[in-house]
Amino acid sequence: MADLIKVSSQSRAASVAGAIAGIMREKGHAELQAIGASALNQAVKAVTIARSYLVEDGFDLAVVPSFTEVDIEGAERTAIRMAILKRPSETALAL
Repeated sequence: MADLIKVSSQSRAASVAGAIAGIMREKGHAELQAIGASALNQAVKAVTIARSYLVEDGFDLAVVPSFTEVDIEGAERTAIRMAILKRPSETALAL
């Protein structure tokens, strides 16, 4: 299973982006999980920032979103999970 990064509405997008970049360099795949619109906003911003961190590594990111159910204090909530995968960068494709 990929490393799961839980993103909240209070998460700093740049910090999450750094975590994404580090995991992607090390393992080549990661997963984000967000519950709620504000958390999802931070997650999308983090992936966007992480892409810029990985330009010099020669790959880009692809995101595959899905729904999942999570239990929080006895209540079932719907979360959005984003599988993050490596893909060739546009620069690498042009070469």
